[in-house]
Amino acid sequence: MKKHFIFISICLVFILTFTATYVFADVNQYKIGSGDILDITTWKEPDFSREEILVRIDGKISFPLLDDVQAGGRTPLELKKDIQTKLKEFISNPVVTVHVRSPASKRIYILGEVVNTGEYPLVKNLTVLQAFALAGGFTEWASKKEIILFRKENGKDKTIRINYKNILKGKDFKQNVQLQADDTIIVP
Repeated sequence: MKKHFIFISICLVFILTFTATYVFADVNQYKIGSGDILDITTWKEPDFSREEILVRIDGKISFPLLDDVQAGGRTPLELKKDIQTKLKEFISNPVVTVHVRSPASKRIYILGEVVNTGEYPLVKNLTVLQAFALAGGFTEWASKKEIILFRKENGKDKTIRINYKNILKGKDFKQNVQLQADDTIIVP
C-alpha cells in the first residue's frame, strides 16, 4: 500500500511539473485574456513593479503612471515592450518582465452526461477525448454519438458535432478536435 501511494505521488508530481512547464513553454504564443493574473517587474524599480495584477473584463490593467494599459489579446512579450516604451518617459532604460501567474482566462466547459460537469482550465493543447477524461468519463445514459461542441470563431457561433464511438473505432479521428478557450462541450 505504501509503495502504491509513493508511486502515485511521484506520478502526480511529474504530471503537474510537466503541465506547468508545457503551459508556459511558448510565451510568445500565449494571448493574455480577461481574468488572467499577471506579475510585472521592472528591474531595480520597485515602484514600477506589481504582483497579482488582474486583467479586467475590458482587457486592460492599471499600472503606476501609465493608467490603463491594454493587456488582453496580446502576448506577454508585446505587453512587456509596450510598458517598457511608455516607462521611458519616467525611467531611463526600463527592463520589464511580464509573467502570467495564473492563466484564468483559458477555460473550457463540459456539460451533460459526464461524471463531473463544470469548468476546467485549458492548461495545454487538450483534445475532446482528453476533456472527457478530465470530466471523469460518461454516465451510463450518455449519447456518445450526438456530442456537441459550441465554439466562437471570429465573433460567430460554430457548432461541431462529435461522434465519440466513431473516434474510438478509428473511423474519424478528425472529430477529436483540439479545444480552444471558452469551448463548451455538451454530452446529451
